[in-house]
Amino acid sequence: MIPTRKDAWILLSRYNKSESLLKHALSVEAVMRHFASLFNEDVEKWGVIGLIHDLDYEQYPDQHCKMTRKILEEEQWPEEYIHAVVSHGWGICSDTEPTHLMEKVLFTIDELTGLVTASVLIRPSKSIYELELKSVKKKWPLKNFAAGANREVIEKGAAMMGKELDFIIQETITGMKTAAVEIGLEGVGSRE
Repeated sequence: MIPTRKDAWILLSRYNKSESLLKHALSVEAVMRHFASLFNEDVEKWGVIGLIHDLDYEQYPDQHCKMTRKILEEEQWPEEYIHAVVSHGWGICSDTEPTHLMEKVLFTIDELTGLVTASVLIRPSKSIYELELKSVKKKWPLKNFAAGANREVIEKGAAMMGKELDFIIQETITGMKTAAVEIGLEGVGSRE
């Protein structure tokens, strides 16, 4: 069985009701699709993995990634997808190391989407379309700003990917722009 986006969304929605978690899943999906396109990889597969990555977080935060493995195995998802999803918690709540490029991207951008979102929400316009790399970089050293976005994990992921942090931040912003409406970052006055 090759899971589709519809399969992933139905499963995600069964285990998650929080608007913020669903928006985070959509953000990560959009960024994964964008990076897949940049690297000439399977856009659908990367998107599905990005969408489902926090499947267990709302109901089982203390068993994050462990319950996802169990749920996805019960749903008969391919091991390759399960490994990719579980690897995003490497060194935090999982021993599964990201090895494939897709896994390294997910590991890196998961935390980064939170920092980008926070950077948008403090802007008067609340629009990701107006967010620039320099704005995120300005907030980077402020540990109390978007404190949940672990900068060490992002830096470790960038090193694993062999890419400059500026490149990853810029492409994460670009990827999130493709889902601006779905994630509520299109800006004030845009929701008519």
